[in-house]
Amino acid sequence: MTKRLISANTSDLLAMNGAELKQSIKASEGRTICSENVAVRESYIGDITNAEIARAFGADLILLNGVDVLNPALPGLSADPEAGTVVDQLHRLVGRPVGVNLEPVDVNAKMAEDRLEIARGRQANAETAQEIERLGFDFVCLTGNPGTGVTNAQIASAIGLMKEHFSGLIIAGKMHGAGVDEPVCDTAAVEAFVSAGADVILVPAVGTVPGFTDAELTEIVREVHARGALVLSAIGTSQEGADPATIREIAIRNKVCGVDIQHIGDAGYSGVAPVENIYAMSVAIRGIRHTVSMMARSINR
Repeated sequence: MTKRLISANTSDLLAMNGAELKQSIKASEGRTICSENVAVRESYIGDITNAEIARAFGADLILLNGVDVLNPALPGLSADPEAGTVVDQLHRLVGRPVGVNLEPVDVNAKMAEDRLEIARGRQANAETAQEIERLGFDFVCLTGNPGTGVTNAQIASAIGLMKEHFSGLIIAGKMHGAGVDEPVCDTAAVEAFVSAGADVILVPAVGTVPGFTDAELTEIVREVHARGALVLSAIGTSQEGADPATIREIAIRNKVCGVDIQHIGDAGYSGVAPVENIYAMSVAIRGIRHTVSMMARSINR
């Protein structure tokens, strides 16, 4: 029987496959936090990684942003092959599941702003799918950074590609426009992602993208859950750098809507959310007992 994530030790978590991790999150009943950080940037505390910082203040899942997986050299980690892959090293340092963003860029996207060109190793394609499997990532997030031209249609297409080559958890969706002139999230896109086989549907957190309401999110959550997938609400609009009261309000509103994972973005200090906001989200959605358990539980267990 899979342990719920909020009560699991490192030895439990790092032994889980994608399906077991999904069940562990589901069993935690809306009390899982995913911290995204810009892993290629020098960290807030220069001699340790942002992943370590986020984990210490309550993050359950670590999502790396901006990483070229075909050349994954990250500040704070060793380049010595004997040290293992970047994922091996982060597993040893934080003892939590580690994922990476890959971006399904649509070269024909109708852009609402200037396009930002990104390296092939950051894009969703067969080569990067095979490489994240080799590197040992626990999950992948198919989404778009600002201005990259990622469309919902291309995300849906990339899900099938990932399933061919990657055995971990697949998260899919947009947390903001990614520079494209289309709805960030709608029922048709969500249905396409679930039908393509995504394990977790990413949606903007209520209170982040203008016009995306509690009622819309609640409807999406019920439909996604009925089809066996989970939902992640994302703060990807730089509001992760707001005050703790704002984070608490967003967290509770999205928990009421029924989401399984709450994501907090990377627009804080040096590519990680302010630590007080990760902590505030944790206390808001699971209380001080589980927050202390997360922060204090040794990664050697």
